[in-house]
Order: sequence, then C-alpha cells, then structure tokens
Amino acid sequence: MSWRDRLLLRRYGQGRSKSRATLLDREASPTDLADLRAFVAERTGVEFYVEPETTATDTTVVAVDRDGDWIRRRVGTPTVAAKLARSVGVPVYDAAVLGYPRRMRERNRNHRR
Repeated sequence: MSWRDRLLLRRYGQGRSKSRATLLDREASPTDLADLRAFVAERTGVEFYVEPETTATDTTVVAVDRDGDWIRRRVGTPTVAAKLARSVGVPVYDAAVLGYPRRMRERNRNHRR
C-alpha cells in the first residue's frame, strides 16, 4: 500500500455522501490500487477497462494483459482509474463503450471447459 494509493483515494474519493457509501458492499482501498499496480508490474501489454459504479459495487477496473489474464479491483471513481493508468503507463478504456477485449473473452471461455 503506497502513499500514492492513499493520496489518490483520499483526493478523488472525497465528496461522497455517507448514505451512498452504505449502499455499496465496500469501497475501494489502497490494497485494491496496489493489486492493480502489481499486476501491471508483473505482466506485459496490460490495459485498463473502467466499469461504472453499480448499486452493489464501487467503480471498478478490469486489468487485462496480452494473454487475456485479468483481475478486477475497485478504484472508487473514474478519475482515480485515469490517474492510476497514467502513473503506471497503461491505456485506459471505458468498458461500457468498448466492451472487453476478445483475448479476455476467449481466455474465459477456454478456462470454463
């Protein structure tokens, strides 16, 4: 858990009403951001896909590497996702607009069998 992760969450996660936070199962934490940083550091060809907030979860990022392996972590807001992507040097896309990459879908399909 780095000081940058804490700063991102504190700076861009503020301004939330307490009632909204109680609707979510849990909010983003510095550990979530650290997990995304570690994923990027260990893999090549990583891209971030930002998923919008729902009534059940905070805004999330799906990090997908070149082989289709992926992780999903909460980030709090799309602004935090963009700042994190810029700091680790990966492209960021809106999953609601673009969808997910074919390599991720194929990897999921092959692992179900």
